[in-house]
Amino acid sequence: MPFTETLPPHQIVPCSNLSMSKTQLHRTRPWPGFPTSKALGSFGDPNCMEQLLVYCANAIESNDATLAQQILWVLNNIASSDGDLNQRLTCGFLQALMARAAKTGSCTMLPAMANATANLAIHTHKFSLIELASFIDLTPWHRFGFTAANAAILDAIEGFSVVHIIDFSSTHCMQIPTLIDSIANRPEGPPLIKLTVIGASEDIPPMLDLSYEELGTKLMNFARSRNVEMEFRVIPSSSSDGYASLIEQLRVQHLVFSEEGEALVINCHMMLHYIPEETISIIQETNSAHYLFDSSPTPSLRTMFLELLRSLDPTIVILVDEDADFTSNNLVYRLSSAFNYLWIPYDTVDTFLPRGSKHRQWYEADICWKIENVIAHEGLQRVERLEPKSRWVQRMRNAKFRGISFGEDAVSEVRSMLDEHAAGWGLKKEEDDLVLTWKGHNVGFATAWRDCVDAGKDHSVSAKVEFELKASKNTQKDVLVEQEEEDVQHPKINIWKRVLLRRLRECHKGSSFRVSLPHETLEWVAERYRELMSKTWFAVFWKAAVPPKISFFMWKLFHDAIAIVFAVLIRQQL
Repeated sequence: MPFTETLPPHQIVPCSNLSMSKTQLHRTRPWPGFPTSKALGSFGDPNCMEQLLVYCANAIESNDATLAQQILWVLNNIASSDGDLNQRLTCGFLQALMARAAKTGSCTMLPAMANATANLAIHTHKFSLIELASFIDLTPWHRFGFTAANAAILDAIEGFSVVHIIDFSSTHCMQIPTLIDSIANRPEGPPLIKLTVIGASEDIPPMLDLSYEELGTKLMNFARSRNVEMEFRVIPSSSSDGYASLIEQLRVQHLVFSEEGEALVINCHMMLHYIPEETISIIQETNSAHYLFDSSPTPSLRTMFLELLRSLDPTIVILVDEDADFTSNNLVYRLSSAFNYLWIPYDTVDTFLPRGSKHRQWYEADICWKIENVIAHEGLQRVERLEPKSRWVQRMRNAKFRGISFGEDAVSEVRSMLDEHAAGWGLKKEEDDLVLTWKGHNVGFATAWRDCVDAGKDHSVSAKVEFELKASKNTQKDVLVEQEEEDVQHPKINIWKRVLLRRLRECHKGSSFRVSLPHETLEWVAERYRELMSKTWFAVFWKAAVPPKISFFMWKLFHDAIAIVFAVLIRQQL
């Protein structure tokens, strides 16, 4: 469905049959010589439908009620929620445009249209656990990512006795049971699995009719049945701030409580595109932060998120997502991009679900939710912000990650999985990455990454470790602590050195703190850090010490500087 050059609406050659349930728009022909509703059956060309949607979007944005009414009249007669592929696709976009007009008030529409929007509410289904598992198995849309990711994860965690999995997934841990099965069969025996999931506040399809606490209990019982020891933890967090609270908790947990021989796996399955891609500036640092989107040169939330992920020193990062671009601030461009991508799920559903089935209604309701979010919403409410593979690859490389190629076993497993589905599904390998296709069109991608700085290097370091901590401009005092000791191999030194240097070297210029510590002192600092974090009075001091207009990224760096310097100062008093 290529994007085509648009024509004026009165010149569009007839493009099939939508009836707005309950409430109809005016049936008067919108312009002289326009074909009757009976003659609209020849409006079957998807390019024509796309042109009409584009003109309707332009009319709504320019507050041209007359033209919008005319085009809506046409769309109302050629799109049907139970028609063919093109009719159902167009119907979804028609509903989204009407919702946008009603929501934004950008176009003073006719009362008939306003009434019609009341009947267009999208009713997404809340799945039981069994329903969701069956629903996901219907199509490779998610199974492709599950299969590729699990194969890469199994290779990465070989030899580790503890595996901590951070699951950024929109499918409520549906990937995990298969991974547990595979881990249980390791020749050397299964590791301890620590599973951390995101308790997102946003209701995004597919939705689960089960609390995450209940889900965790079921997963741990399943793991126990496979003789795998498993811990489950939920951390509430939101994509609107780049999962900042989650990353902060993970950072403390991993740096202070991680065990030797522990692998950290970050599994991102169709979740990262919910993070706003714009640059963000915090204008007020309170418990409920207020954000202002701007075009300043500071990093975007997605960039900061990826850099913070790297600071966790992960063993492997899996990034799976849909291969499309929904990020434009221009409604028309976004509409065209979505129209030329979202025909795919409408087309695939015809191959595995009969018309009138409940599963088909649920499936298409989720697509309509996505369309409405892309078209009708703006700001933080517009969470469907897909980026193409090429842009995510560039983001990961900019964050100093290095791509890992999927092995032949992974490719073979994905191909075997695709053989279980319709013939239209295909697989491409592009350099290190895997791409899922439908009839030759890109659908989604799977990529695997690790820290390019640490790849293939020996992690042993000297016990004498120097940190140069750049504190705020108000800091007046230098602290120098020097102790000598023979070289040792100690994981915590490596973690603190790489993470703190990486994050703190970019902080605001000011007084320097040079700290040279052996590993016993680092252990002490870690212990004090943990104790201090648990004290309410210290949390109050922490927030009070943050400059009121410091940027989000700078605040994170300042946060670390205060932690280590405060701990060292206490050490000097003992």
